[in-house]
Amino acid sequence: MATAKASTSKSSSSSKSSSSSSSKTTKTRRTRRTGRRDPLAISLLKKDHREVEGWFDEYEQLEADSEKLELFNRIATALKVHTQIEEEIFYPEERADVEEDMLDEAYVEHDGAKKLIAEIEAMKPSDDLYDAKVKVLGEYIKHHVKEEEQPGGIFAQAKKGDEDLDAMGERLKARKEELMAEYGAKLN
Repeated sequence: MATAKASTSKSSSSSKSSSSSSSKTTKTRRTRRTGRRDPLAISLLKKDHREVEGWFDEYEQLEADSEKLELFNRIATALKVHTQIEEEIFYPEERADVEEDMLDEAYVEHDGAKKLIAEIEAMKPSDDLYDAKVKVLGEYIKHHVKEEEQPGGIFAQAKKGDEDLDAMGERLKARKEELMAEYGAKLN
């Protein structure tokens, strides 16, 4: 922390001519707050987030109903598995380390996503509002991910807590494999 403050003070007091190189260094440091990697539980959940975000972006480019259905089914399966491992393992084990209101809101967001997924699954890609519902689901998920990943969010609070997030990561990984096998889906 003290090193980062010293660097920031030094950057702000440097002349304008060297500010571009200083700000580049500061930006690099800012994105890598510490040299440590995320614990396994956090990195697995973040990997799921990035994967699903990419699929929602990909969905926007599709035109064929068959491709939309196939990709939505992949998204739905990933979200069902992800929410289940968070609800069965991550959230309960982090209840003591994370603000209760944040976890309660996360459960409500999961419930809303599950309901919207069920509505979309009952539709066909050619139905009115199918694409709109998939888009809204994507926006809903982006909001939820932001809540988990933002500074001071669920993941940040969990990392400050007492749980062994690497050991929890192993449990999350094993449970995800079980659930994916139940759904007959391929692991990423």
